[in-house]
Amino acid sequence: MSILGTMQVCQVGLVVHDIEKSLDAYCEVFGIPRPPVRITDEYELTRAVYRGQPTRGRAKLAFIDMGQVQIELIEPVGEPSTWKEALDEKGEGVHHIAFVIKDTDQVVKDLAQKDMPMVQQGHYTGGMYTYVDCVEKLGVTLELLENFKG
Repeated sequence: MSILGTMQVCQVGLVVHDIEKSLDAYCEVFGIPRPPVRITDEYELTRAVYRGQPTRGRAKLAFIDMGQVQIELIEPVGEPSTWKEALDEKGEGVHHIAFVIKDTDQVVKDLAQKDMPMVQQGHYTGGMYTYVDCVEKLGVTLELLENFKG
């Protein structure tokens, strides 16, 4: 059984310099309606932590539904954040692959025991996200999404 408790990829996240320009390109190539761009909540709601420290780093996001997998375009706003770090170090491209999971604490603990530490974590309306540094072992960051009930 997967450490994650699932084998279903739900999202591929890409960091970009200009979300509007990138979104236009995706919509043109795939012939899809333009989804809205939104900005992540402020720290008071997200309680985001990056590399063990509170962060006010935010991002502009756009979600493109592609059947079974969603493409998430991410333009960092402010810093520090995993998104800004990835864009600065590697340029535009794949930032993460995401899975909806249960029991984030246990999955993070299990991954950490395999030398894949948590990099960033925060909350959004209805759930929590966690980025885990799996680059050395898997070549990509994993995003763990846990949705809260009611």
